[in-house]
Amino acid sequence: MLRRFSVLLLTLLLIVPVIAQDTMLESNLVDECVTDYDASVDYFPDKAEVEYAENFTVEYFSNYKVVTVVPFANAEETRTYILVQCGTEAPDDLDADAIVEVPVQRMVALSTTILPHIVDQELVDRLVAVDSLAFTSTQEILDNADNIAEVNPDFAGLNLEVLLDIEPDVIMGQQFFAGDTSFDASTDAGLAVVLNSDFADTSPLGAAEWGKYLSLYFNTEAIANETFETVETEYNDFVELVADVEARPTVLAGTPFQGDWFLAGGASTISQLITDAGGDYLFSDLDGTSLQLSFEEVLDQAIDADYWINLNQPWTTTDEMLAADERYAEFLAFETGNLWNNNLQQLASGGNGYFESGFVNPQLILGDLVAILHPDLLPEHEFSYYQQLEATE
Repeated sequence: MLRRFSVLLLTLLLIVPVIAQDTMLESNLVDECVTDYDASVDYFPDKAEVEYAENFTVEYFSNYKVVTVVPFANAEETRTYILVQCGTEAPDDLDADAIVEVPVQRMVALSTTILPHIVDQELVDRLVAVDSLAFTSTQEILDNADNIAEVNPDFAGLNLEVLLDIEPDVIMGQQFFAGDTSFDASTDAGLAVVLNSDFADTSPLGAAEWGKYLSLYFNTEAIANETFETVETEYNDFVELVADVEARPTVLAGTPFQGDWFLAGGASTISQLITDAGGDYLFSDLDGTSLQLSFEEVLDQAIDADYWINLNQPWTTTDEMLAADERYAEFLAFETGNLWNNNLQQLASGGNGYFESGFVNPQLILGDLVAILHPDLLPEHEFSYYQQLEATE
């Protein structure tokens, strides 16, 4: 009897670990589907932890995620997407704007700001199309261009025929206003369209945190959490570095367009970056993210600005700047040579790393700004996005 009990006990000890392993995952499935669905299993042990981004949320269930997105700033309605672990049963009692099986294998990305996240999460081979490669600056994407289709190369509208031929699992795009019909034909054709409104998050870390949004579709939350933690730590290290500076240089940002000056307001990303870098943005007291002023109004308020940044033109010399408008010479920053353009990574094709990789790595932009405004704090700094205009006769 004792021998039979011992054999039975040994058998149970061998069986129990197998059952436990089958009912608990150590990490998300990033390359495969479930083959033996068990409703008691949590198929997403790695979960996105959203702290700064204001325009998306995610709620986890055992085998699906409910994602809510604010499509653009001040939008009255949200979008809801249900992301279901492939190989499991989708819920049938929830309304959604799109239902997507994850992990996604074939994706179309229609905004350049999501591309660095794709690289960081090692998903380049799953990117099957973009709108156009003309303004892309992420090198890993350009290196894989032969395997990436363009569905809107002339920016005249999405080519539905190409999209249907590609057969993507999901199309990730952007809308900027109510009533935008850009994706109607795609959804009518049965394609899954989800929105990415990272541009509506105006805090630098909030915008960067949209890498976690991308990860929801590929089950790569663990990578996204770790990547963002590095960004957050480095960003806050720079903020702490300038926390006790006594002198905060005044800063002007931007240049006019067709006669009017479209300036970043106090709620803008660049306003926060300048403040976090130990600077005094001269228009930080103005509400909103953008405002329109005349040249004379800006000159009156910013003529004595210590620094002038983000010229938004391909200029690399002061002669090029003066050729555009001789009145620029009236600004003190022009006279002292404190002109810094955010075009160090400007490509001939039009792509600019500042607006792409910089968008998801605000700590690099912040480091550049600290080195510009407080060079004594970072004397050996290697610039990522900014270069000082060369003074020419």
